[in-house]
Amino acid sequence: MSLISKLLRKNTSLARIAGFVLSNFIGLAIISGGVQFYEDARSLWTSDDSFVKSDFLVINKKVTASNLWGDSGTGFTDSEIADIRRQPWVRKVGGFTSTDYSVKASVDQGGRGLSTMLFFESVPDDFVDAGKDEWNFREGDAVVPVVISKDYLALYNFGFASSAGLPQISENIMSSVPLTLVLTSEDGSRTRRMQGRIVGYSSRLNTILVPESFMRWSNSVLGRGNGDSSPSRLIIDVSSPGDVAIKEYLESHDLETAGDKSGSSASFLLKIVTGIVLGVGGVITLLSFFILLLSMSLLMEKNRDKLHSLLMLGFTLSSVASPYVRIVVTASLFAGVLAAGGVCLLRSAYIGDLTGLGAGSGNVLPGVVTAMALTAVIIIFNVFAVKRKVKDSWR
Repeated sequence: MSLISKLLRKNTSLARIAGFVLSNFIGLAIISGGVQFYEDARSLWTSDDSFVKSDFLVINKKVTASNLWGDSGTGFTDSEIADIRRQPWVRKVGGFTSTDYSVKASVDQGGRGLSTMLFFESVPDDFVDAGKDEWNFREGDAVVPVVISKDYLALYNFGFASSAGLPQISENIMSSVPLTLVLTSEDGSRTRRMQGRIVGYSSRLNTILVPESFMRWSNSVLGRGNGDSSPSRLIIDVSSPGDVAIKEYLESHDLETAGDKSGSSASFLLKIVTGIVLGVGGVITLLSFFILLLSMSLLMEKNRDKLHSLLMLGFTLSSVASPYVRIVVTASLFAGVLAAGGVCLLRSAYIGDLTGLGAGSGNVLPGVVTAMALTAVIIIFNVFAVKRKVKDSWR
C-alpha cells in the first residue's frame, strides 16, 4: 500500500462501506432477479404462436336478436372502426375479409380421401408474423399458403378421426400433405382448382387464414362483386394486452374477444408485478448509491487538509483520488458479483417449476448482465463524484 493510501484511508469507516455493500446487493438482486424472472416467465404466453403475436386482439360484435335481424348487423361501420382507432391502447386496426364464394378442400393420402367445405379469411399482412417468401401470393400462382387454427387439427384428431376410423395426423405430417382446393362462384359458373399448402398453425386465430393478396384476387374473380366492405371481425394491435381499459371498452360497446383471454391478462399482470419489483429494487439501489457517496464525502471532508496539501506538493488528481476510487470500485464490484450469484441461485429454485408449466428453457444471462450493467453505472457515477470532490479540495 502506498504512502498516500495509508494517509488518506486512515479515517475510513468499514461499517459504512459494509452498509453500502449490503444495501447495494439487495437492490441489485431485486432488480436483476425481477428481470430474469420476467424473461423466463413471459415465454409461457408469447411462444405458443409463431404467426400471430400476443399483442394482437381479435374482436367481434356479440350476436343478438337485434343485430342478427335488424339493420345494424354484425359488421363494423367506418365510424365504429374510427372510434376504436382513437383509443389510447390501440396501435393499429385491421379488418377480416371473408371469401365471397364457396371453398371445397380434399385430401388424398394412402388411398383414403377426405373432403369438406371450408371458408377462408384474411387480415392485413403486417398482422401476420411470417416472411414474405412464405406468406405471399401472386396472380398465376398454383399454390396458396394457408394458416389454420390448432383447434381445428385437435378436433379432427380427437373427434372426427377416432369416430371415423381415420389415422390421427401431427402438425408436421399435415403440413406435408397436399391439399386440393376447388373454388366455386355462388352461381357455379366459375371454378378455380388450386393447391393449398399449410405453412403454420395458430392458437390465437380460430379461422383458416390466407394471404390478403390471394383474397383480393379470388374475390374479384369468383365473388359476387357486391362491394360489401364491412368486416365482421377486427384484429387490433394493442399496447398493453390485458389492460383493464380494454375490457371496459369492450363491455360498454357489446364487443367480445376471440381466442384465449387468460394469456393476455396474465402477461399484463406479469408486466405490472415486474414493474413494481424493479421499482422497489431501483429505490434500494439508489439509496445505496447515496450511502456510498455520503461515506466518501464525509471521509474526504475529514481529510480535506491532507488532500489540499498533497495537491499543493504536486501530486496529480488521479493519484490523490485513487485510494477512494479503489474503495468505490471494490465495494461496488463485490456487491455486483454477490447479486449475480444471487440471481443464479434464485433461478435454480424456480426454473424447474416454470419449465414444467411449459416455459422455454432460456439462460441466466439477462439477470447477470443487468446486475453487472447497473454495477458499472454505479461505479462510473461514484468515481466521477469522488474526483470532483478531490478537485474541489484544491480550492
